[in-house]
Amino acid sequence: MTTTQVRAACPLDCPDTCALLVTVTDGVATAVKGDPDHPTTAGVLCTKVSRFTERTYHADRLLHPLRRVGKKGEGKFERISWEEALQTIAARLKPIAARDPQAILPYSYCGTMGLVQGESMSSRFFNQLGASLLDRTICASAGATGYRYTVGASIGTDLEQFQNAKLIIIWGGNPIASNLHFWMRAQEAKRNGATLIAIDPYRSLTAEKCHQHIALLPGTDAALALGLMHVLITEDLVDHDYIERYTVGYDGLKQRALEWPPERVAEVCGITVAEVVELARLYGRACRSGEGAAIRTNYGVQRVHGGGMAVRNIACLPALTGAWRHPAGGMQLSSSGSFPVNRKALQRPDLLKGTPRTINMSTIGDDLLKESSPEFGPQVEAVIVYNSNPLAVAPDSSKVAQGFAREDLFTVVLEHFQTDTVDYADIVLPATTQLEHVDAHSTYGHLYMMANNAAVAPLGEAKANTEIFRLLAQYMGFDDPCFQESDDALAAKAFDNTDARAVHFDWESLKRRGWQKLAMPEAPFAEGGFPTPSGKCELYSEAMAQAGLDPLPTYIAPHESQASNPALAARFPLAMISPPARNFLNSTFVNVKSLRAAEGEPHLDIHPDDCAARGIAAGDMVRIFNDRGSFVAKARVTDKARKGLVVGLSVWWKKLASDGKNANEVTSQRLTDMGRAPTFYDTLVEVEKVA
Repeated sequence: MTTTQVRAACPLDCPDTCALLVTVTDGVATAVKGDPDHPTTAGVLCTKVSRFTERTYHADRLLHPLRRVGKKGEGKFERISWEEALQTIAARLKPIAARDPQAILPYSYCGTMGLVQGESMSSRFFNQLGASLLDRTICASAGATGYRYTVGASIGTDLEQFQNAKLIIIWGGNPIASNLHFWMRAQEAKRNGATLIAIDPYRSLTAEKCHQHIALLPGTDAALALGLMHVLITEDLVDHDYIERYTVGYDGLKQRALEWPPERVAEVCGITVAEVVELARLYGRACRSGEGAAIRTNYGVQRVHGGGMAVRNIACLPALTGAWRHPAGGMQLSSSGSFPVNRKALQRPDLLKGTPRTINMSTIGDDLLKESSPEFGPQVEAVIVYNSNPLAVAPDSSKVAQGFAREDLFTVVLEHFQTDTVDYADIVLPATTQLEHVDAHSTYGHLYMMANNAAVAPLGEAKANTEIFRLLAQYMGFDDPCFQESDDALAAKAFDNTDARAVHFDWESLKRRGWQKLAMPEAPFAEGGFPTPSGKCELYSEAMAQAGLDPLPTYIAPHESQASNPALAARFPLAMISPPARNFLNSTFVNVKSLRAAEGEPHLDIHPDDCAARGIAAGDMVRIFNDRGSFVAKARVTDKARKGLVVGLSVWWKKLASDGKNANEVTSQRLTDMGRAPTFYDTLVEVEKVA
């Protein structure tokens, strides 16, 4: 027996991007563990990734190309060869491309966060083809846009500083389930005397372990931030020196904040006046004392109509209080903007011969059902799906299914398993998992460049995404030399090694070590230096004004709420959110039996008062519905969900739910105020007991 240990990196859509050590015995991966030497992973993995070998060697892995033999949605296929699959795809795409290549659409997101297996060779292929561009908005674009208008880029507090904070506000996230290594730092800070406060409509696992939980109504975070500003300003808890030196627009912001006294905020948010006032005082005094006061904001905040503005409002707070002065102060939404990723070299946008239209992945349900028109362009005739499962994760799911069910739509899916989306494919191509290919990774939760080495050979006939698109380019007749570059050659271009942050990045040395920290200051904005047009934190944003947005922080009510639509709220009086479950990651891992067994079955958390009004008891099967659709889940009666709120944890594969549906049957394709993102948590429903 020959046993080796291979350095790898977790590919999943999670801030932690863990450094992995894969044990391989006689060519088989037998264990995946966290690298104890990596400063953020510290040898600890989440319950999901610790079972990565179970997923890689799952009995249901797709290991050969398949061709549909039943109706779309039935999931009936026959095995074919790679040559037959590639010939079929090229034969279908060539005449479409000859008419108008914009009728071909890529659909992908973060099934892998890798810079190589994500968007490198695939982007080259679609750029050369001239296909429609995809606006990849489904997770983070609203918050990222609001943060960028204010701070300039997705740069914030270093994860490795949070344990030194004396106050940590966890706003709109459940890091025990979705950001474990931040939570480890927060726990260390708590042991050192820090106060932890959770702001979340739902009393999550994280909220239960914080000193205080503020359970505001969904979509009202922007109002709470304005209320905090009001108290900070009226009680003179702001840092006037920092404001004068490193911000623009304070006078306008002050006038806006004075319109939001705690009484108004409490009414809008459904919380108490004391919660607003005491949180502002706690935060302002912690900053004034010179101790670290840090805000960890996650993407739950921004999945509503005013989500971009909400993140913008929160991002103003560290500048008002001077919290950025301290390495353990400030705010983290994402660290992705810290990385000098060389996207032009990876994706080759110069291959484009014009400017194709852009289709928003969050409105795929409507867009697949549109006919050709001068406004829309050509009807979508072909879709190539990779690193995503739109039938499960896209909003307004019944329309998504209608679109993919079109018999005249040619659909190719690259996948590991027969997901809900695969059931609608014409051709299925088996893709490798992270243990079977090479990749380079940036992160959005810490500051380490990461390398992934292939631990084992591809199973069956599976191929890496990059190799699949190389072959597709060959069969389409693309002869540019860029389609011959190896994965190692691509990875060597992943980061701009002339940028000081990358410390002369070298791919071969990164592969050997596994990880390398960026050269970033401990406190990125201690002395200003914001990457905004003004070089300062923009409390007033001229760029927002030019985009037709309110240039000052404001409050934008949810699309679906009593304030915005009282008639709708009368019919569907319950707000619904669908945050991730601890044992799944979006729709990944739902088919891993040990994790699904831990999660149980689809359930809905509902407050006792809301249950009593509807004659619902614990364990009852309930129907959750609105005008868009419905799904069924088992009721859990709990005050973790505040009154008027129901919580359906996670996005299940529809085929694994009792009624073949999931929470996205009731979510909307309406978009956010900025960033063109979906409004998953801006949803009104009614709930009834299933007879």
